[in-house]
Amino acid sequence: MNKDSKIFVAGSTGMVGSAIVRNLLNNGFTRIIGTFHSKKPILADGVTYSKLNLLNQNEVEAFFNLEKPDFVFDAAAKVGGIVANSTYRAQFLYENLQIQNNIIHNAYLAGVKKMLFLGSSCIYPKNCPQPIKEDYLLTDILEYTNEPYAIAKIAGLKMCENYNLQYGTNYIAAMPTNLYGPNDNYDLQTSHVLPALIRKFHEAKMNGSTNVTIWGTGSPLREFMHVDDLAAACVYLMENYDGNKFVNIGWGKDLTIKDLALLIKDVVGFAGELVFDTSKPDGTARKLLDVSLLNSLGFTPSISLKDGIENAYADFLTKFS
Repeated sequence: MNKDSKIFVAGSTGMVGSAIVRNLLNNGFTRIIGTFHSKKPILADGVTYSKLNLLNQNEVEAFFNLEKPDFVFDAAAKVGGIVANSTYRAQFLYENLQIQNNIIHNAYLAGVKKMLFLGSSCIYPKNCPQPIKEDYLLTDILEYTNEPYAIAKIAGLKMCENYNLQYGTNYIAAMPTNLYGPNDNYDLQTSHVLPALIRKFHEAKMNGSTNVTIWGTGSPLREFMHVDDLAAACVYLMENYDGNKFVNIGWGKDLTIKDLALLIKDVVGFAGELVFDTSKPDGTARKLLDVSLLNSLGFTPSISLKDGIENAYADFLTKFS
């Protein structure tokens, strides 16, 4: 990518998309295009935004015909945690398929030079060997709670692979681990575990509560990556990697949900106790990505979990304090 290349970041107002925009701006890229759907959010300076419904095929086609971007980062998706995935199963399947179909196909029709598609580590089988290699895709059944989202993302990365094979496009795909950071979703009904715990501990601290309830046993192992590290990896791959094989993005190390909760408790400054509600589901026992391919390409993350949580909590306070 040249500094004056026209770059479209789909999902540019979400946590991941806005992090990619920040990284591009910080690295001197000057022609960045973002979009928003309905209510106009707080937008980044130096970015051109258009109102666009990514679910609408005609609107997406018209957008690509008008803007003709050189490069595309597809960070647009309907996302959520265990509750959201279990409740909105049909929406998660339909909307994610629709969004990525519209973007991938119209990028091809518009002659986009290169595109990066972002998936999720939930594409892998429920009982996957650990750490999870890219080759383990489609070797067993998926975790039921997030199966619709996973199926959509698998379809997206396979679209990239097969558009490359049939049409000679240059589409790459990346599968990040669990993410957190600025612009995260803190709604307790739809958020992932880390931002949900930040909110729970903060509200318990403010209300003088003596305990915080954690879903499940606290024993599942999870890997977490700050979204700015992900953005840096995406831009790095866009500039340094071409290939049909998708790339895992993560730290390559994990911790239990209990240890995560204790770390967040310390950062927030909550003095009470943890209570584990074992009637609630744990989800997959462990999800740790093998990131040897990413590391071999020359990229390693830099933001420690404690530093990242401190950054995320500061962002939370700007929105909810």
